[in-house]
Amino acid sequence: MKFSYNWLQSFFNKKLPVPEKLAELIIGHAFEVEEIKKIGKDYVLDIGVLANRGSDCFSHIGMAREIAVILNYKFQVPVFKLTENKKINVKSLIKVVVENKGGCPRYTARVISDVKIGDSPKWIKENLEACGLRPINNVVDITNYVMLETGQPLHAFDQEKIEGKKIIVRFAEAGEKITTLDEEIYKLNEDVLIIADIKKPIAVAGVKGGKSPEIDEKTKTIVLESANFNPQNVRKSSKIINLKTDASWRFEHGLDQNLAEFAINRAAYLVQEIAKGKVAKGLIDVSAKKSLKKIIRLDLNYVDRLLGVKIPQKQAIDILKRLEFKIKAVKKTVKIIDVEVPAFRLDVLLPEDLIEEIGRIYGYENIPSVFPIAALIPPKRNLDVFWENLSKDILKETGFTEVSNYSFVSRKDAETLKFKDKDLIEIENPMSLEYQYLRPSLIPNLLKNIESNQSNFSDINIYELGKVFKPDKKEKEKRMLSAVIFSQKEKNDLFYQMKGTAEVLLNKLGISNIWNDGYQPTPEDSKSIIWQRGKTAEIKVGNEEIGFLGEISDKVTESFKIKGKVVLFDIDFEKLSKVASEEHEYRPISRFPAAIRDIAVLIPRETRVVEVMNKIETEGGELIRDVDLFDIYEGEELPEGKKNLAFHIIFQSDNKTLSSREVDELQEKIIKVLEKEPQWQVRKQ
Repeated sequence: MKFSYNWLQSFFNKKLPVPEKLAELIIGHAFEVEEIKKIGKDYVLDIGVLANRGSDCFSHIGMAREIAVILNYKFQVPVFKLTENKKINVKSLIKVVVENKGGCPRYTARVISDVKIGDSPKWIKENLEACGLRPINNVVDITNYVMLETGQPLHAFDQEKIEGKKIIVRFAEAGEKITTLDEEIYKLNEDVLIIADIKKPIAVAGVKGGKSPEIDEKTKTIVLESANFNPQNVRKSSKIINLKTDASWRFEHGLDQNLAEFAINRAAYLVQEIAKGKVAKGLIDVSAKKSLKKIIRLDLNYVDRLLGVKIPQKQAIDILKRLEFKIKAVKKTVKIIDVEVPAFRLDVLLPEDLIEEIGRIYGYENIPSVFPIAALIPPKRNLDVFWENLSKDILKETGFTEVSNYSFVSRKDAETLKFKDKDLIEIENPMSLEYQYLRPSLIPNLLKNIESNQSNFSDINIYELGKVFKPDKKEKEKRMLSAVIFSQKEKNDLFYQMKGTAEVLLNKLGISNIWNDGYQPTPEDSKSIIWQRGKTAEIKVGNEEIGFLGEISDKVTESFKIKGKVVLFDIDFEKLSKVASEEHEYRPISRFPAAIRDIAVLIPRETRVVEVMNKIETEGGELIRDVDLFDIYEGEELPEGKKNLAFHIIFQSDNKTLSSREVDELQEKIIKVLEKEPQWQVRKQ
């Protein structure tokens, strides 16, 4: 905003510093001086005022008040004496009705007769031009001059052009139009606050005056308006008609209601002096309510703590008094004061606002810079995130790529995998049919990933760790970890490759008691459609099943148009993270070589793998290092109701090298134990 140096000087009886020095002082106290320009015998300072100070510092009086505090000068508001013509009463010349007091908290008006319209004095013209305004005539120039001086926008109407001699403050009706002083036509609506007479709008409230009651050389009687309009209403009106003015700019930042009366009296006085008008007796003043005093309780100890520097109590109070804050009460023992905020400081609402005022006048340069003192407390470890990140790292190291899919499945996918309606949560307003249900499993979208990428890659290893959703009161959502191996090549080891991947993952998560059990789904089980019969196993830790491992059935791969074999593991990550451990069991590596023997057992389909493994390990004792299931087979060439299990048995001693004869004897003992079961048969080549 532009300020005249000479005009600012008029508020002091002491010489101001030269413009450059004054600018330097202003900058040091929370203002910015963007430019200093010499115009004739005057200087214009373009000062950047922050938005929160628009209520008082968008005016020469407001800026002079700030300069007075910064320089510790005495500041004087212009003194004037308004003389009223007692023979003429204002209420007989104009009436004012405010229909919406929320939009207009205060409206004041004065009537001045016998006005002589002409040019303004040189000093008014110079001040207006310095601040970027064009002189028009003495009455209009006075309203602009007082706006620049006080910050309060005013407007002058030709009283004879106001229909019915009545001013109405109301919201416009739909379709109403107004022609403004610059002869632009604007269409109004119900959100635009206007000033109207009994027939038409004569001004957009707080924005722009209308053409119809404008002041011209024939004007004899004027109505001066000085009002306080709601900032939100002015901003909305200005946006609707796409018009910004000096007046709207000030109203949008909020104004002190008390300023309206001072400004109109100041303008009436100048019209009286310059245009020789006669001021009618009385002031029309329509107020919604008086603004209440703001009193803030301030703890001076808090001032020191917040600013980080000890400011003497006397100095802090003196700064507030110079800023025209009133100290209502002082409690010396506890350093607490009650501060009454001047009405023009709309920005001061909290103790922190008062402390900011003390700090900026004290001088930010006088506040030493110190490093903050704070305790660095490490965040509490989030085990959920830890196990997730570790699992992802392990799978990445084993050659898998992470994918992230949407948490939805289509009706078609649900039907393909035989998900029951009772296990599905339907979206009320799905984005499309592809996103009709919350996913009950990660498998459908992983298969879709394979389908869409198989034309580009013959082998795909991917995994996803994410949430699945079920209409279960106890567990509506849980995290699952699923990994897929796909190959278009004829490979017989995909199942065991995936089994090895699962074992690596679990072992690196500190889980040692891992084993696989055969799984025979019933026809009613939804899993029966997903897995290839005879090529499925449960993944168990101890006695708890944590997931499934197996080949995806041909029926499912055909439904998803997948041309190749797909092997997948699907693990309940909630269970996995509970049994995972950072502690790993140490087992020293034997110095002696291991011997491996294979054994195949034909057993009833319902027999569990763990039963066979337990018998092998019990009979072999300490000399069995590991028993690994590497094949589960069911085929037409096997007897009905039977399945074939094939194991690698690893023999190793910690004390000596086992001879072939010792290993063969142990193998025979194991075979005899297994064959004691009447329905078990050890298959011999």
